[in-house]
Amino acid sequence: MKLELVPQIKHTQSNNFFLLCGPCAIEGEDMAMRIAERVVSITDKLNIPYVFKGSFKKANRSRVDSFTGIGDQKALKILRKVSETFKVPTITDIHDVSDAQKAAEYVDVLQIPAFLVRQTDLVVAAAETGKVVNLKKGQFMSPESMKHAVQKVLDSNNQQVLVTDRGTMFGYQDMIVDFRGIPTMKQYAPVVLDVTHSLQQPNQSSGVTGGRPDMIETIARAGIVTGADGIFMETHFDPSNAKSDGANMLHLDYLEKLLTNLVAIRKTVNSL
Repeated sequence: MKLELVPQIKHTQSNNFFLLCGPCAIEGEDMAMRIAERVVSITDKLNIPYVFKGSFKKANRSRVDSFTGIGDQKALKILRKVSETFKVPTITDIHDVSDAQKAAEYVDVLQIPAFLVRQTDLVVAAAETGKVVNLKKGQFMSPESMKHAVQKVLDSNNQQVLVTDRGTMFGYQDMIVDFRGIPTMKQYAPVVLDVTHSLQQPNQSSGVTGGRPDMIETIARAGIVTGADGIFMETHFDPSNAKSDGANMLHLDYLEKLLTNLVAIRKTVNSL
């Protein structure tokens, strides 16, 4: 399947990977614009097709007092402003059928969370908006089983589908990436590697998910080598104070060096 989903999600002349990147959740307009401006500057410099990522709300929370959002419409309007200001597409995740059409009015790509990727009504609702659909591979699913999720989108008359690997549960409190899954799932759709969520350490006794951000570059490098079409990662200028997933986010100050290294690896792989 060719990467012609939206103009910015495709191979560049250098056959580069594309990037889905931004904060875990939209915490406010200033933070979203600040992060987007920095990432756009970096990706323009490195010729990386870019999609700004931000959740307009968070439904999968460990505790009832965990941050869930600043309000649906407020967050969605911020996503639209990011897109209009920086001329980049945007992606956000949806959690129930009623979210699909609502979010589709503001963003270019609808993401189905890993825990929900088997929910047929949700996948079909996203597909029927006509937007690009990004299917996160369930932590409990094999790469081979994702062909059925992809087929639900195709059967809904939507050819614009991505699959994102975000690791597989390894015991109770860790994730692991099986890189054999990337070439396997590329048989069904373009494949993205979600680097930062693959490094989560869920189910901590505190009720706050942990992570291994020190391993971000290791996992990202391996993803490029094994043929990932795109890279997904969450970033923030102050991860320790982020309202969601701060423990496994990449500090914004480290993004340019990481992406520069990944572009160099991609060029080497392409030359083989």
